[in-house]
Amino acid sequence: MSEPKAPKIEFPCDYTIKVIGDSAPDFVEFVVAVVEQHAPGISEKDVFVRESRGGRFSSVNLTIVATGEPQLKALFEELKDSGRVHMVL
Repeated sequence: MSEPKAPKIEFPCDYTIKVIGDSAPDFVEFVVAVVEQHAPGISEKDVFVRESRGGRFSSVNLTIVATGEPQLKALFEELKDSGRVHMVL
């Protein structure tokens, strides 16, 4: 029996990213600025923010136009390497 293959993404496409980090007054602006470098043209309607129940963490969901795997890889790496982001999904 063979392993099921992951579905292939056809680029360009709308792609939702979830970024989780410590709550801070500038966290959302930081995330949007980093994402904007890799996927310009984000509007306010493409950004959804949720605070954790205790207020310690923030979750930022963004929908971007993904152009390819190299773009997504570079974006994920920059967010993770920032030291401000715990997880990118």
